Amino acid sequence: MMFVFTILLMLALGAMLYLMVRVLPRITEEPVPDKSFLDRWAHSEIPEKIDAAFNGFLVKFLRRVKVFALKFDNAVSAGLRKAAAEEKDKDKKQGFELRDITEPSAGNDGEKKSDATEIK
Repeated sequence: MMFVFTILLMLALGAMLYLMVRVLPRITEEPVPDKSFLDRWAHSEIPEKIDAAFNGFLVKFLRRVKVFALKFDNAVSAGLRKAAAEEKDKDKKQGFELRDITEPSAGNDGEKKSDATEIK
C-alpha cells in the first residue's frame, strides 16, 4: 500500500513539473526601469569611502578623548593626594595633650604627674 502512495506522489510531482515547464516560455521579462540617483549612489564606492573617512576621524577623536580623560584623572588624583597630605599635617599640628586635663590639684604642691602622655 505504501508503495502505491509513493508512486502516485511521484507521478503528481512529475505532472506539476511538466505543466510548469510548458508555461515557462510564455513568461516574458519586463524591462528594468532606470535606477534612481539613490540606488546608483548606494551601489557606488562613495559610501565605503565616507565610512572609511568617518572611522579614521572617530579613532583620532576617541584617542584624544582618552588622553584628556587620563589627564583629568591624574589631576584629580594629585588634588586628592595634596588634600590628604594637608589634612594629615593639620592633624599633626593639632595634637591633643592629656596634661591639660590631668593637671594635679593644689594638694600635690604644683607638681605635674610624670605619666601624662601626648597623643598625636
